[in-house]
Amino acid sequence: MTRFMGCLVLFSLTGFCFSLEVFADEATHPNNMIPLPAEIIWQEGKLPLNAFLQLTLTGVKEPRVEVATNRFTDRLAKRTGNLAGSTEGPTLTIDCKAKGLPIQSVREDESYNLTVTPKGGFLSAANPLGTLHGLETLLQLVEKGDQGYSIPCVTIHDKPRFLWRGLLIDACRHWMPIEVIKRNLDGMAEAKMNVFHWHLSENQGFRVESKLYPKLQEMGSDGNFYTQEQIKEIITYARDRGIRVIPEFDIPGHTTAWFVGYPELAAAPGSYQIERKFGVFDPAMDPSKEEVYKFLDGFIGEMAGLFPDEYFHIGGDEVNGKQWNQNPEIQRFMAKQGLKTNEDLQAYFNKRLEKILAKHHKKMMGWDEVLNSDLPKDVLVQSWRGIDGLADAAKKGYDTILSNGYYLDLALPASIHYAADPLPAKSDLTPDQRAHVLGGEACMWSEFVNPETVDSRVWPRTLAVAERLWSPASVQNLDDFYNRMEVEGPRLEELGLTHRSNYLPMLKRLAGNTDVNPLKVLADVVEPLKNYQRHRWGAYNSDYPLDRLADAARPESDSAHLFRKSVNSYLKEAPAFGDLKDLIAPLENWKENHQALKPLLEMSDLLVDVLPQSQDLSSAAQVGLEAIHYLKSGQPAPASWQEKAKQILDRAQEYHAEVQIAVIPAIRKLVLAAGQLDKLKGMSVTDWNKSLDDQVQAAKPKEWD
Repeated sequence: MTRFMGCLVLFSLTGFCFSLEVFADEATHPNNMIPLPAEIIWQEGKLPLNAFLQLTLTGVKEPRVEVATNRFTDRLAKRTGNLAGSTEGPTLTIDCKAKGLPIQSVREDESYNLTVTPKGGFLSAANPLGTLHGLETLLQLVEKGDQGYSIPCVTIHDKPRFLWRGLLIDACRHWMPIEVIKRNLDGMAEAKMNVFHWHLSENQGFRVESKLYPKLQEMGSDGNFYTQEQIKEIITYARDRGIRVIPEFDIPGHTTAWFVGYPELAAAPGSYQIERKFGVFDPAMDPSKEEVYKFLDGFIGEMAGLFPDEYFHIGGDEVNGKQWNQNPEIQRFMAKQGLKTNEDLQAYFNKRLEKILAKHHKKMMGWDEVLNSDLPKDVLVQSWRGIDGLADAAKKGYDTILSNGYYLDLALPASIHYAADPLPAKSDLTPDQRAHVLGGEACMWSEFVNPETVDSRVWPRTLAVAERLWSPASVQNLDDFYNRMEVEGPRLEELGLTHRSNYLPMLKRLAGNTDVNPLKVLADVVEPLKNYQRHRWGAYNSDYPLDRLADAARPESDSAHLFRKSVNSYLKEAPAFGDLKDLIAPLENWKENHQALKPLLEMSDLLVDVLPQSQDLSSAAQVGLEAIHYLKSGQPAPASWQEKAKQILDRAQEYHAEVQIAVIPAIRKLVLAAGQLDKLKGMSVTDWNKSLDDQVQAAKPKEWD
């Protein structure tokens, strides 16, 4: 007998046991699963975790299922604590009907069926992938009540809407150690994502050990690269969690780090250094040289033996062609080949490259710039520039996935990602064309993240992408999603992800020996600049320390989201406004916080430029309190006050220290409502609120969205 965190687990020929007991049904449980299953049928009763429940494995025996069951029992034990009870109990049967493919495929069946009753449960799946997903659902179903932990009785029939549900992590612009990759793979498994796209070469670094061309990592990585043994370790780790690993080696552009050790590959002569800045740079491979294709043949052959997946990502994006234009030999080559444009030259390069990949039994995958009708139809196109590019590829008969709308580095709210759909309702694709839309990938580019902050930029917002790609298209309730995301955030942290736990230590480091709470009050309501504004703000490079408030602040403020909900709830009850405590308390806190925070900001080189934000938050909060006073009075606020309040809020929404005050739009809605109370006499409360929302949206700087 072995004890895991106080939970008794028995190993036997039939499987595993841990303590459970059945008791009567309690209150109705919330639905806290992400992504939502395809079909859920709630039943009466619960399966409480207070006595023994025997886990029995039936069907085929595959190591992945046994490893996953071990993870399940361990995580359940850590979740529920010390459970005591009888050695008799109900059974949870896990039936895996067939082995998975030796190399996981994009088209493998991932469906599962799950039934939980007061007497036990039954999880069945066609292969290990469905089994893994079903176990994740079981863990998400665990809930705590007055009588302890339990699993509600339910019948679930589940399968993904899309076959391809990926996450890209850029390990080049900022290095991501292997432990970062592992914990994010755990998060992906929890969210039922099944493709890890590993961006491994870039201007700022080449991150994989090549034994055939060792100068790639010796001279192009600053010593930060994954050994081939570590690559194999990650591939095994991912496979155990139902995740495919696809490498990306970006060519012919984004290749400066290649040229540090092998300058002969470049289209322009010279000595190359690892690029420290960010952006689109001139260096590119020379498509006219046979030596380049010989080199790539050797390199791809080596990597094809290391990465087993059928797809191999070659990048292909953002080649500006300047080196090609300035090289007479390349220009003569183009004329001889009848290539009129740089796009034609890149298409020639891609066709040569595709043949090399096919020789090594790989299918080409690339960003949407690679799309060319001369390429074989098994090329996969990843659309980052827009939904139209995805549709264009599908109409031409190419499989395609969407990343536009899923760029996590833009620090956009989860609602933006939730609204992006590879097959939107307005899509004009035919059924046959729709079959070419395999799914999508969230992208975590790493200009402004490092190992300390990357999790907070990936999670929990990636759950929006995970649900959009798994759940039925009809799942659209954004408020419900945010409620479930709030529950899932701590569960992800159980896996070792640091999206929550690294927040306070970063703030404490900024605060030094002073009380961190005033800084936290401000940090809780600000968000880093959106889109590509930080690129335009300062001269960032890969050596710049990411240790300021903009790095500690979350991409989406929970406090701002909750305050906005409170404002909306309050105004929807107009003119008989309801409980104000959820509005007044935070506004008073923000109003008073500046005096407590000001001494810290004035003495800190890292925080002094936040002073205007702190003062503006205080002023905006005062305006919010005054707006509530007018709303309670039932009389519209004077025009003079409205103009003054507008000036204060306009100033408060300006950027300082690369952060924005995320509660300004909700405060503005209160101010607008106070000034437009009289309009309620001529329109419905719903129309009144919509009008206010439209005015708030119009007042936002375009960079906020």
